Amino acid sequence: MSSKKILHVTSELVPYFNENPISSGVYNLAKQMFAQGNDVRIFMPRFGLINERRFQLHEVIRLSGMNLIINDLDQPLVIKVASLPGERMQVYFIENKEYFKRKATYQDDSNRWFEDNDERSVFFTKGVLETIKKLNWIPDVIHVHGWMSSFLPIYLRTNYASDAFFSDIKIITSVYNHGSGGIFSENLKDILEFDNIDTDKLMYLTNNSYVSVIKEAMKDSDAVVKGEEILLDELEDLFNQLDNPKFDFVQNENVEEIYQDTNEINIQE
Repeated sequence: MSSKKILHVTSELVPYFNENPISSGVYNLAKQMFAQGNDVRIFMPRFGLINERRFQLHEVIRLSGMNLIINDLDQPLVIKVASLPGERMQVYFIENKEYFKRKATYQDDSNRWFEDNDERSVFFTKGVLETIKKLNWIPDVIHVHGWMSSFLPIYLRTNYASDAFFSDIKIITSVYNHGSGGIFSENLKDILEFDNIDTDKLMYLTNNSYVSVIKEAMKDSDAVVKGEEILLDELEDLFNQLDNPKFDFVQNENVEEIYQDTNEINIQE
């Protein structure tokens, strides 16, 4: 397989999070493909629980300083970077005090999902896309993991569809059960429509559940991977129905199969 530029977009990653299907899955995929000589980079939110000093994060001044508009709210974007411990692989952190400084990641002390999780997800998505443009680094593949990253395929197929920078990028989505019980706010469609996304054309966004956004991401991807051996029934059903190239759950072996035929995948229109 020829060398590729692979971007992983995730909400969690070992060692910044404890091991779980997402954090470990991304780590294993990225590490193995990096070891094979690919240019692999990772983007994730800079949550408040991530110790900046311990992991030696530092701000990338030339990438910071942008402001993103989220549902008519002007939010500053700060980019920090670190090398994955023990590796020479770069991890970029999307930082915003309003959305990510809180110590909890997705839920409050009463285990209620944060009401602004939709805004946080959209900010993360737009932050990633605008940052790689500013880097002038065009990945061959963007591989998304977790519900917080699931807005990225939606935005690439709608809001960014006419941007030539992204025209040749393939999208792979790994599907996990995490967040299956989450509900976004009633403002979800307003947030998307503010960015000129016609929500009537999002066939799976029939409600505000996290699962609906994951399903939309699956539909909008060039390939779909099972991130867990057993998925939630409705995600499993959609996985089986999709015509997109599909890959069953893989752990530590043969991960290159996910990427080796990427150049042969026809980009969705």
